[in-house]
Amino acid sequence: MRSLIDILDFSTSEVDELIASANDIIDNPAKYAEKCKGKKLATLFFEPSTRTRLSFEAAMLELGGSVLGFSEANSSSAAKGESVSDTAKTISCYADIIAMRHPKEGAPLVAAQAASIPVINAGDGGHNHPTQTLTDLLTISREKGGFENLTVGFCGDLKFGRTVHSLITALSRYKGIKIVLISPEELKLPSYIKKDVLAKNNIPYEQTTDLESVMPELDILYMTRVQRERFFNEEDYLRLKDSYILEPRKLTNAKSDLCIMHPLPRVNEISLAVDDDPRACYFKQVLYGKYIRMALILKLLEEAQK
Repeated sequence: MRSLIDILDFSTSEVDELIASANDIIDNPAKYAEKCKGKKLATLFFEPSTRTRLSFEAAMLELGGSVLGFSEANSSSAAKGESVSDTAKTISCYADIIAMRHPKEGAPLVAAQAASIPVINAGDGGHNHPTQTLTDLLTISREKGGFENLTVGFCGDLKFGRTVHSLITALSRYKGIKIVLISPEELKLPSYIKKDVLAKNNIPYEQTTDLESVMPELDILYMTRVQRERFFNEEDYLRLKDSYILEPRKLTNAKSDLCIMHPLPRVNEISLAVDDDPRACYFKQVLYGKYIRMALILKLLEEAQK
C-alpha cells in the first residue's frame, strides 16, 4: 500500500509526473470531474487547519469524490484515548484514502502502517509537510520554469518550520541550488538538516540575520511566520514574532522576477502592501495546492487498485 509520509517517498521523476498531472488538471478540468466518483477521502485533522484541510476537500470534490472526517481532536475518539493506529484501522473501513494532520511527529507514519488504505501526511508537528512541499514545487515549476540553478532564501522561523525543512530536502535533489538561511539566532535551521541534507548533498548555503543584505541574489524568497503554537515560552514568542516584516521598500533591490512565497497563514510578516506586487505568489500557491493534491489523490488511488 503506497502512502506519502515524507517528500523523499517520491522520486524526482515521480514528483515530475505529479507536476505534469497537476498541469493537465489545470488545463483540462472537465476531464477530471468524475475521476474519483464513488471514492471517499477521510480528513483526520487532530490539529487546526484552514488551507490544508479545505484544499484536500476541494481537491476530492472537484474529482467527483466525497469527503468525511473531523477538524479537531476533541471531536474524534482521540478525546477518549483511542490510539492513532486504531483510528486508522477504523477509518479504513469507511474511506478509500486518508489525509491526516497531527501535532505529534510520526503519527501519520503510525497510521500508514496500520491502515489498509493510502495515508497522506498533511503535517506532523514540526517534522514534515510533504503536500505543502509538492505545492511549493508546483509553484516554483510554474513561476520559474524548473528547479535547477536557483538561489532560494528562507526567512523567519527555520527551526520549527516544517514547510522549510521539507522544501529544503526536496530542493537538495536538484542541480545548481543555493540556499540562503535568514533568521534570528534562536530560530536557525536545525543542525541535523544542515548536516544530513545540505552538507550531505553538497548544497552551498549561507546564514544571515539580515534579509535586505541578501535580497539582490534571491530568485525565490520563502517567508514564514513565527509559530506561536511551537513555543513553550510566550515571552520568547513575543520577542521574536516580528523579527522580519517584508515591506515594499525592502524589495527595492530585489530581482524583477523574484518569486515571493509563503505557506500561509501569515500574521504580519508580509505587509498587505506587498500583495499588489506582481512578484507576490503566495495566493497562487494556495490555488496550486488544490491542483497538486488532486494529482496526488489520483496517483495514490490508482496505485492502491493495482
